[in-house]
Amino acid sequence: MSQPQAAVGAPAPRVDARLRVTGRTKYAGDNNPHGVVHAVVVDSSVGRGRITGIDSRAAEGQTGVLKVISHLNAPKLPPRAPGFPPGEALRPFQDERVRFFGQPVAVVVATTLEVAQHAASLVKVSYDAQPPSTDIGAAEPAGDPETYARGDADEALKAADVKLDLTYRMARNHHNPMEPAGTVAGWEGDQLTLWEKTQWVGGTVTTMAGEFGMPPDKIRVISPAVGGGFGSAGRTWVHTAIAALAAREVRRPVKLVLTRRQTYFGVGYRPAYEYELRLGGNRRGRLTASAHDVRAETSRYERHREGVLDPGRMLYSTPNVRQVYRHVPLDVNTPWFMRGPGYSSGTYCVESAMDELAHELDLDPIELRLRNEPAGDESTGLPFSTRRLRDCYRVGASEFGWHRRNPRPRSTRDGDWHIGMGMAAGVYDTARSEAHASVRLDADGTALVQSSTSDMGPGTATSMTQVAADALGLTMRQVAFRLGDSTMPPAPGHNGSRTMASVGSAVQDGCDKLRKQAITLAVKDEGSPLYGVDPTDVVVRGGRLHMKDEPTRGETYQRLLTRNDRTHLEALGAYAGAPERERFSFYAYAATFAEVAVDARLGLVRVRRMVGVYDAARIINPRLADSQAIGAMTGGIGQALLEHTVTDHRDGRIVNANLADYLVPTHADMPDMKAIYIEGEDFEADPIGVKGLGEIVIVGVAPAIANAVFNATGRRIRELPITAEALL
Repeated sequence: MSQPQAAVGAPAPRVDARLRVTGRTKYAGDNNPHGVVHAVVVDSSVGRGRITGIDSRAAEGQTGVLKVISHLNAPKLPPRAPGFPPGEALRPFQDERVRFFGQPVAVVVATTLEVAQHAASLVKVSYDAQPPSTDIGAAEPAGDPETYARGDADEALKAADVKLDLTYRMARNHHNPMEPAGTVAGWEGDQLTLWEKTQWVGGTVTTMAGEFGMPPDKIRVISPAVGGGFGSAGRTWVHTAIAALAAREVRRPVKLVLTRRQTYFGVGYRPAYEYELRLGGNRRGRLTASAHDVRAETSRYERHREGVLDPGRMLYSTPNVRQVYRHVPLDVNTPWFMRGPGYSSGTYCVESAMDELAHELDLDPIELRLRNEPAGDESTGLPFSTRRLRDCYRVGASEFGWHRRNPRPRSTRDGDWHIGMGMAAGVYDTARSEAHASVRLDADGTALVQSSTSDMGPGTATSMTQVAADALGLTMRQVAFRLGDSTMPPAPGHNGSRTMASVGSAVQDGCDKLRKQAITLAVKDEGSPLYGVDPTDVVVRGGRLHMKDEPTRGETYQRLLTRNDRTHLEALGAYAGAPERERFSFYAYAATFAEVAVDARLGLVRVRRMVGVYDAARIINPRLADSQAIGAMTGGIGQALLEHTVTDHRDGRIVNANLADYLVPTHADMPDMKAIYIEGEDFEADPIGVKGLGEIVIVGVAPAIANAVFNATGRRIRELPITAEALL
C-alpha cells in the first residue's frame, strides 16, 4: 500500500506558479516555428446572404503578402464521414454563403502580422445581402420540441393552492478568457502539427482528421497551457482549419490568432434563453407541479443543446413535471458551452421562482427548500450517490449569518443603500469519461506522469501531481506531470468538470500498478531487505519501501532499481469512465448566500459579501478549489449584473464586441467571498472519490444575487443582467 494522504488534501501551491507569474508559460500564440508567417481573417460585414465578388488585388500587391485565400481559390475539402461532426459545422471557404455577421470569408497570409493586417483591410468583398434573423424574441422555433413529463402537470397546476406564472429572459454571454483563440499550424509532408488553444487535444485531432480526410495518427496537437477558456476552447472552431489550410497552401508554418472582436463571432457563447415557468404548491410549502417552456437560440446551420431543463427535473421533489425545449434557429454563429452550461441558466429560473414562492407563502427560503428535498432522483428513479445539500444550507446559513436577514423587503438600510440578503441552491451533474495516463519511475527515484489532458486554469498539473505523489509514496517534488500533447495517453475534453474524476482516476490506477510492480520486484529479490515478505505488508513512504510494522526494514526505490539494473519502471493507468447503466444519480451541490446593497436613488447594485458551500465530495487541493470558487462567484456577478452581448438586429453586428463595452467584473466588483466544502467522498462516482468542482461553483450565484436584490428593494427583476434602469 502507499503512504497515508500527505499531498492530497493539502493546499499545495501550483507546481507551475513561477512560470505563470514570470510570463514564461508558453501559450499557443507564443510558438514560432522556423519560417512562421502570419494569417489574418477577413470577416463578413453582412449577417446573411451570398458573396458576389472578392477583389484581393490591392492586398496581393502588398510587399510580404504570400496569398489571399477565399472560396474562389481554396481547395475543396473532402466530404465528412457520416455523422461527424454534428450538424453542418462551419467549414472554411467552401462556398459563397454567408451565415452570420463576422463569418470568415477570406484569409490573408503575409510575412509579418502588420502586413497581413493591412492587406486584410484592403480586401473588398461584395454581397447579395438579406436581412438576418438575430432576435430570439421575434423569431419562431423550428423542428419538433424536446419534451419531458412525469405525472400530469397541467391538472396539478389547476388544483394547486398557490400558483406562479413567470417568464425569465437571459442575455447572451461571451466567454472572454484572457488568451484569445489561436493556432499555429505547420506541415511536414503529410504530417500536420498544431500548436493550438484547446481544452481537448484529442478532439482537435479527430475534428481536423475529418476536415482534411487524413488519418488521425498524422496529426499532432500541442497545448500544454490554456490561458482561460470557460468552455470556449472545448471544441475545434473554423479558424483552426483555416490556419491548417493556409499552411498547406503557402508551404510554411502559419500563425493565426483571433482579435478580441473576432472571438465574439468565432468561438461560441452562452446562448440567450426565454424561460417560462409555472410553479404550483400547497399551503404547507410542498411543490405539487411545475411546467417549464424554454426557447433557446441556436445557429441556423448547427443545433446546440445544453441541460438548461435538468435542474427543474430533479433538484426538488415534484410529482408532476412537464418540460418543453424549443430551438430557435437564428442567423448567428453557433452557441457553445460556457461555465456551468445549462445548469447556471436553468437554476437561475428555478431558484428565483423558489424564492418568490417562499415569499408568497411567508416561508423562509431555506425552509421551503428543505420541505421539498427529494429522497431520490425523481427524474431517473435512481438513488443519489450522495446528497449533502441540507448540510450546505446549514453550514452556509451559520457562516453567513442568515438569521439576521429581515424577510420584509426594503426593511434594511445603510444610509442611501437598501441592503438585502438572498440565497440559492445549485446542482451540476458529475461527469466521468474514459481516460489514460502513463507513469514512469526512474532509477533516481523521480517519477514522470503524462496524459493528454489540459489545464485552462484549475491547476491540473498540480492536482494530478498530488494524486501521483501519494499513490507512489513520493513527495510532490519527486513527481513531474506533463500534459497537453496528443502523443500522450488519451484523455477526455477538459470540460464539464470531468478532468479530476477521469484523469485523476487514471493517474491513481497507473501509480498503483507501478508501486505494486516495485513491491513485487523487492519481495522477489533475494538481495532486498523485503525478500520473501507478504507484499500487502509493504508500504512506500518518502520514496522508501518498508514493512508496515517494521519501518527499519526496507530500501529506497533508487537502491532497488539500481541493484536490479533497471533504468526505470513504467505502467499505463486507465479509467473506464461512467458505466453504460448507472446504479446511482451523481451530482454535486451548492448553496450560495449573497448580500447586496442597492443605491436608493441610482439603482446601482453592489455585492457586499458572498458565501458558497459545496458538496463536491473529496477535495484534492483546497487552495486550487478556493481559486475555482472565487473565480466562479466573480463570474456569477458578471452573469447577474453586467454581462450582456448586444446585437444590432439590422445586420447581426455585435456592437459591444470588446472589453470596453462588454462589461465583466473587475477587482472593484469583487466582494468579501468565502468558499466552504462539506467533508466527504463519493467512491461510487469514481475510484478517487471526487466530484467535479469547476462548474458547480457558478451554479446558483446569479439567483442568489437576484433574490438578494428583491430582499433589498421589493422588485422582482426576471431578466439578466439586472440593470440600474430596471430598478429605477
